[in-house]
Amino acid sequence: MVKKSTMFVCQNCGAVYPKWQGKCDTCNEWNTIVEENVKSDGFSKLGSKKEGHIIDFVPLKGTAQTYSRLQTGIKEIDRVTGGGLVPGSVILVGGDPGIGKSTLLLQVCAGLAEKNNACYYISGEEAIDQVRIRANRLELADSPVNLASATDIRNIITTLEKTEAKEVIIDSIQTMYLDEVESTPGSVGQVRACAYELIKLAKKKGFVLFLVGHVTKQGEIAGPRVLEHMVDTVLYFEGERGHHFRILRAVKNRYGATDEIGVFEMQDKGLVEVENPSALFLAERQGNISGSCVFAGIEGSRPLLVEIQALVSPSGYSTPKRAVVGWDSNRLSMVLAVLEARCSMNFSAHDVYLNIAGGLKISEPAADLAVAMAVISSLTKKPLPADMVAFGEIGLSGEIRAVAQSNLRLKEAQKLGFSGAIIPPAFGKDKKEKGLKNYDLSCYEIGHVQRLINWFN
Repeated sequence: MVKKSTMFVCQNCGAVYPKWQGKCDTCNEWNTIVEENVKSDGFSKLGSKKEGHIIDFVPLKGTAQTYSRLQTGIKEIDRVTGGGLVPGSVILVGGDPGIGKSTLLLQVCAGLAEKNNACYYISGEEAIDQVRIRANRLELADSPVNLASATDIRNIITTLEKTEAKEVIIDSIQTMYLDEVESTPGSVGQVRACAYELIKLAKKKGFVLFLVGHVTKQGEIAGPRVLEHMVDTVLYFEGERGHHFRILRAVKNRYGATDEIGVFEMQDKGLVEVENPSALFLAERQGNISGSCVFAGIEGSRPLLVEIQALVSPSGYSTPKRAVVGWDSNRLSMVLAVLEARCSMNFSAHDVYLNIAGGLKISEPAADLAVAMAVISSLTKKPLPADMVAFGEIGLSGEIRAVAQSNLRLKEAQKLGFSGAIIPPAFGKDKKEKGLKNYDLSCYEIGHVQRLINWFN
């Protein structure tokens, strides 16, 4: 006999409580706990009449099955996913509303369908006519894509079981519902149950499954955190609406490298992949201006040059302002503290604004040196050489520490016509071993932040 039980679930983090309360103790969010009904057949607990089966173990050494990846025809997608789509894999795509998730996936679906692959696009948010309007704008109306508008998981699974699908796109997982779960679509229970049923079918049939996920105001994918653990790959689509650049970043990938990025440019006819993102990010740079420094960074396995802009201005308030776009604000506070303590510079009466040009978000500490040089340049109102790049991590004692993959950074800088680089000294010792002696770059080794002042005297 089916019994109903009641539990209270946080819609933000998935924590379960025996009774309702206003604040979730796990994620500290208010008014996110909702009552949900759960069906139980009385045989789900251990010790019931239902017995398990003995599982078989195999040696660790053996032959592994190799998969032939599906090429989407979009090089940036293939790069981020590790060389193509693996049959049977599940990919979760998240991003802000209107950033271009549906546009990108429709282009991927059309690209695979053009190669005689059975592709199914199931939309739970838009009607068929709305998707067709987007396809006409992208000039993809003639692509052999199977389109449907549905939200019932039972109907979707019954339909897909009778097909030979190679790719299925669910847009979005928050709009799907399962009749066995007595809660509204988008709730923690519905998202978890619907995703489980779809993933189980994808593994059984061997098709690539894309799940589009909404994000919260903090920028994280909405729903239970277990959803990210259930899938094979998690992709975040980043970008500012005021910029035409879009970054597709892999934060989890069981079949490739993490933190790999793909760069796209939003145009009238959809998203266009960018083959040389460094040149695009530096296209509007004006070299002979104070407060600007080019950072040679690494995103995944790709070297990337971006412009770091700083503005230091006198503050009209007792507490100076620190505003950061595209970088860690705590990291900026640390760099300013080191410059004050080790270089006798005073920022207590100045507001400091920092911006990563182009809308890109940088997280690696190798940008410390470029940020420090941009800040000093703005404070002294003396520009850096336009053909100079910088990278290096700054320690609390003021030392400049070496960073990984320095050879790729210098190679990218030389390819774009830069003639000088400010680098940590530890890298210079290993220069010949890394095969960089033939570079035409003039490398200036700096071991302490006090030597940065010499560039502005």
